[in-house]
Amino acid sequence: MIELRSVSRHFVMGDQQVRALDEVDLRIESGEYLSIMGPSGSGKSTLLNIIGLLDRPTSGEYLLDGRDTISLSDDELALMRGRKIGFVFQSFHLVPRMTAFENIELPMVLAGEPAAQRRRRVTELLDSLSLADRAHHRPNELSGGQRQRVAIARAMVMKPTVLLADEPTGNLDHASGAEVLNAIESLNAAGITLLVVTHDIEVGDRARRRIRMRDGRIVEDREKEAVSG
Repeated sequence: MIELRSVSRHFVMGDQQVRALDEVDLRIESGEYLSIMGPSGSGKSTLLNIIGLLDRPTSGEYLLDGRDTISLSDDELALMRGRKIGFVFQSFHLVPRMTAFENIELPMVLAGEPAAQRRRRVTELLDSLSLADRAHHRPNELSGGQRQRVAIARAMVMKPTVLLADEPTGNLDHASGAEVLNAIESLNAAGITLLVVTHDIEVGDRARRRIRMRDGRIVEDREKEAVSG
């Protein structure tokens, strides 16, 4: 469960203070599927970074699975982030010299997981995301949709409970984007909490709950049934 209470994030730019987030309250139950939408500068990515423990709020409280994250040290935040949160970005961020298998395996290598356990987990993800025949291909030998599915597998390899996707279809054509959305939605169907930041209304409308932001505030928070009438 994710809970933000009066969370603000302010930046100083020159002689001005920018309110990237302004007194945001948000509660997300385990297993939910949300989209976060709004114009550039509305606070979407700042919100995602705070939820993902990549940034700290200026003020307010953030509880993740009931634990107060504000008082945690950087090392404690990194440990919690590695165990609980997976990230998928618009630009894939794959290591060019590594194969798909090696890219997916990398977080487990860094965590010191045994080789046999790594092989089992990576093979399982390759199969589930229809990538088994691309396991030994490098990123430049994969399509955009395949690269994003490799990035999804890498995000999931440590078995996080939350998946944060920032414009996951932004660099893809329509068919590849649909393929990627189907992949992350299948993870949500299996119980993963899914948050998708997007400018694409069609992508945002797929979520069961839709949040709209403007000027650092949540201005709309509606369930899909209410949106569709």
